[in-house]
Amino acid sequence: MPLNVEQKRTVVEKHRRGKADTGSPEVQVALLSERINSLSPHFEANKKDHHSRRGLLKMVNKRRKLLDYLKKSDQDRYAKLITDLGLRR
Repeated sequence: MPLNVEQKRTVVEKHRRGKADTGSPEVQVALLSERINSLSPHFEANKKDHHSRRGLLKMVNKRRKLLDYLKKSDQDRYAKLITDLGLRR
């Protein structure tokens, strides 16, 4: 499920580092987390939808790689993002 423009704008405004920032790891992780969370009701209703589950796993893996990069490059930003999004780890 893609995010609509308004949802995307609010997520970007909350996690951006500068005025025109849309591509920092924090923003990308926040957008992926929002998409992952929006798919939960779909999978509760459609337990056998394995094709969409593959896309979900790809999003989770991409988020994990971005978080690993952020943890390696800047521990403070990583810790703040994890607490803001409420992710385990």
